[in-house]
Amino acid sequence: MRFFRLWTVALVAAACVRTPGGLPPVPRVEGPLALTVVYPPAGSAIDAADSSFVFGAAGSGAAAVTLNGQPARVWPNGAWLAWIRLPDDSLMRFEVVARTGTDSIVTRHEVRRVARFHPGDPLWVDTTSFEPAGRVWWPQDEVLPITVRASEGAELRLRFPDGRVVPLTPVSSDRQRYVVELRGVSVGAPIGALLSRGSGSGTLPGPDPLLEAVRGHDTTQVRWPLRVTLLDATPVLAELNDDQEGTGRTDRVTVGRALRGGTYHWFFPTGTRVVVSGRVNRDARLRLSAGSVAWVSADEAVPLVAGLPGPAVVGSVTATPHQDQVQLRIPASYRVPYQVDETPVGIRLRLYGAVGDPNWIRYGETTGLLDRVTWRQAAADEVEFEVALQQPLWGYRLRWDRGDLILELRRRPDIDPKRPLRGRLIVVDPGHPPAGATGPTGLKESEANLGVALVLEELLTRAGARVVLTRRDDRPVELWPRLQLADSLDADLLVSIHNNALPDGVNPFGNNGSSAFYFHPGSIPLARAIQREMLARFGLPDLGIGRGDLALVRGTWMPSVLTEGLFMMVPDQEAALRSPAGQRLYAEAVFAGIRNFLAGGGL
Repeated sequence: MRFFRLWTVALVAAACVRTPGGLPPVPRVEGPLALTVVYPPAGSAIDAADSSFVFGAAGSGAAAVTLNGQPARVWPNGAWLAWIRLPDDSLMRFEVVARTGTDSIVTRHEVRRVARFHPGDPLWVDTTSFEPAGRVWWPQDEVLPITVRASEGAELRLRFPDGRVVPLTPVSSDRQRYVVELRGVSVGAPIGALLSRGSGSGTLPGPDPLLEAVRGHDTTQVRWPLRVTLLDATPVLAELNDDQEGTGRTDRVTVGRALRGGTYHWFFPTGTRVVVSGRVNRDARLRLSAGSVAWVSADEAVPLVAGLPGPAVVGSVTATPHQDQVQLRIPASYRVPYQVDETPVGIRLRLYGAVGDPNWIRYGETTGLLDRVTWRQAAADEVEFEVALQQPLWGYRLRWDRGDLILELRRRPDIDPKRPLRGRLIVVDPGHPPAGATGPTGLKESEANLGVALVLEELLTRAGARVVLTRRDDRPVELWPRLQLADSLDADLLVSIHNNALPDGVNPFGNNGSSAFYFHPGSIPLARAIQREMLARFGLPDLGIGRGDLALVRGTWMPSVLTEGLFMMVPDQEAALRSPAGQRLYAEAVFAGIRNFLAGGGL
């Protein structure tokens, strides 16, 4: 902390603040003191261990600002940002003071601390680490791992309401984590059918198991909220549907994860038929094949009465060329789960719960895009297609047409390297609202993003592009309609404009900069091109390009990138986003990146 305090004092004492790189200078404001705390809002909860950031505005760049005596850095426009040690209490009180040579103002600000487990006594059990907790439906012939964190060297045993006692053993790589594997053990009264809607929440019926920890002469007991209902071997069949109410306001895709709470890994269209093999609270486990499982929202799995007639049979494949794409038609006896991945030379498509029977794969002239298609039985119930291409893929998408899976492969558009933007259709998405960050002087991210997007539209249009914005005012637009718009228009590119923020507990003085995000490999060159231009113009640290699980870049029909050019919470960067010069600087960076990407053929 000593280094930080010296750094902070030096910043506060500086007579003037120089903006990094090419950002426009922060305008000087010398009005009357008007002290505000923008983040964290009063009454909110901070999720940080011992230090975090606080920011707001003082009304005057001549002010000195302190929080409980700890200095904040103040910019010429009166915006301030502090990295401070937090009080130890769960209810944290800050006395925020702003002073000039002739005036002072004080405000008191209260926030809460998010409850965290901190080992206290020599014998402890972390009740926040119970895994699983709540309602569990599990096959009676499968192992259910039970884990918890507790004092190293303790003896742990789980006492069930029916009198059974099972010991937990420490994990060799982490002696504070204990585990036991249960098989065929039910806990408590049955908790309802596997796919009963709403059965994953509410009060647990009956008594809880008791976890007992012993170390030397010390003993402690805590209740473990857990109910386990065993499933027999009868398959539970379901159809995935994210819009069971028929509102039409969903993307008709159920996302799957490799583990509960993990990142998205599968995208299952409505109508996909699956076997549900287990459930923990609101998460259902799908058995995609004998060797693959995925987790989805249980609310999106609709139980079926009729059973599946064994593995789906995948038949012969036909490729049909069109002007800008090649379409592969893959027949299956019913809609099975699938996964598609880009490879360096094409597409790999895996169908789960399926066996292959393609007598032939037919394709003729395919617009110079398709090279060949091969298939193999990758496992007893998994069929895999390899689609090799003659040129880099611009985009792809899949859809079911009755019992046929349609894979559309998009050819790279013809681009004039001298006028690469001429005729190109580009969808520009000003990120948010809803949600979004807010800067120290109250600038909303949605407002900043729109300002940049409008300038970018002007630049692209002048260069011959056709531009569509996903919004032109502050009315909220949900994520999936933005992506759906770009897809329905057959846009050549999608670029979503954003500005960044940090989670609690991360020091913004050493953790800010520019970045660009993609999801699919084909968008990496566009992300790199835009990132290079932002770095050259802003002069901020390079946070790199990254694969991000973000809705606006998950579309596959075109290269798509989400930019995080500046940080809303850093005052000089917020000030740049308030100014026409700063908005134009950002827009010029994205424009140049798009132009360079297209001029290089989109490679």
